[in-house]
Amino acid sequence: MTSATPAAPGTKLPILMPPHPMLRGRTRRVGPADMEQVRALLPDMFATMYAAPGIGLAAPQVGVGLRFAVIDLMPNETPAPVVLINPEVIRVSEDWAVREEGCLSLPGQYADVTRPARVAVRHQDANGATHEIEAEGLLAACLQHEIDHLDGVLFVDHLSALKRNMLLRKLAKERRQMAAG
Repeated sequence: MTSATPAAPGTKLPILMPPHPMLRGRTRRVGPADMEQVRALLPDMFATMYAAPGIGLAAPQVGVGLRFAVIDLMPNETPAPVVLINPEVIRVSEDWAVREEGCLSLPGQYADVTRPARVAVRHQDANGATHEIEAEGLLAACLQHEIDHLDGVLFVDHLSALKRNMLLRKLAKERRQMAAG
């Protein structure tokens, strides 16, 4: 991110890292009784994502077991925040795309991930209205990445066991060095 990253009003939350079990659990659908809690968390989620800096953050990454995420690709370095409540992929293309991915829960770790090139996602916004997003490119990858988080899947799960284990060991070693530091 550049200096155009907005200063979101909200409190920066701690981002969980593997092997935290919250990252591997499936989230619960957001119901009407949860909406007040979700709306209250959104400013903190955006503040956390922008400060990292990142382009997406799912609730489990900050210790919340509800099915919602936030994204902002900052097109033309202009904030374009999107709230995804109860998102679900409803269509995928038959063609695939490879894109380098990283994750705020696995800082400094990047790898090429193969996913459907285009997706359609149905979700609700913070007011409960239902929307559909048709996406390709970075947005398609970001949507799939965040929805994966809501199902307990990390981007490294799309890699070979060898590559996944190398990245996770590297992250663990870096965390040990920082803690000893």
